[in-house]
Amino acid sequence: MNHTSPLQHEIESTLATRVPEVEVVLAERPSPGQLRVVIDRPGGVDVDLCERVSRELSPLRERYALEVSSPGLDRPLVKPEHYRRAVGERVAVRTDGPVEGRRRFDGGLRAADDDGIEVEQDGRPVRIRYAEIRRSHVVYEPTGGTP
Repeated sequence: MNHTSPLQHEIESTLATRVPEVEVVLAERPSPGQLRVVIDRPGGVDVDLCERVSRELSPLRERYALEVSSPGLDRPLVKPEHYRRAVGERVAVRTDGPVEGRRRFDGGLRAADDDGIEVEQDGRPVRIRYAEIRRSHVVYEPTGGTP
């Protein structure tokens, strides 16, 4: 069942007339002051489209820190092979319960094997078993012109 939140409905309604080719894949509030909107369109999503959608949703930026992205930029990590391919990249991981006192991790993915992953968090490695992971994805980091 696909349940659309009132916030997602508001975003879809706003974009339907202004950027009709865009599909709102997901609108979620990872924290009270943050809003994440994942968009897609035939032919793909680029930075210009994300910026345009962000401008169209500017009234929401008064209430939330707004993040607009495509499903391809923040690639979901689900299977061990996804993690293996992402070793060396920055990842965001949310766990079901506390692991070493926290449930959210954001850092470099150091290793991935059949049982779990190792993430660099605050300068040290943290081991997280796949069974403990609720959700995770590669964090898109645009290259700011540095080689």
